[in-house]
Amino acid sequence: MSLDDPRVLYAAERTVLAWTRTAAGFMAIGFLIDRSSLVLAQPGARADLAFWIGLGFVLLGVALTGLSIVQYRRSVAALRAPEIPPRYWVNLSVYVTAVVGLLGSALALYLVIT
Repeated sequence: MSLDDPRVLYAAERTVLAWTRTAAGFMAIGFLIDRSSLVLAQPGARADLAFWIGLGFVLLGVALTGLSIVQYRRSVAALRAPEIPPRYWVNLSVYVTAVVGLLGSALALYLVIT
């Protein structure tokens, strides 16, 4: 099926950016769970479970960024030349998503070492 319409590309781009926002939300929730357990913990209480749940959310967000990049690249590879506007930065959303994933990896490392 050929639509020869750049809106197909724009829809794929909106989708990858929506997944990026979702991944960033998972990372933020994971950080919040981990850090709020430190504030709410009673003296001498262990916050191990909250740490692992928080780290799990952060890592889920990192994995989601990688998967969304793969899915977007597959969608763009299926498009034909008339469906991609001239001089359009097709990979800009990939770069943004990759940066969010790298920052999430740094956050996961921070949670582990602190």
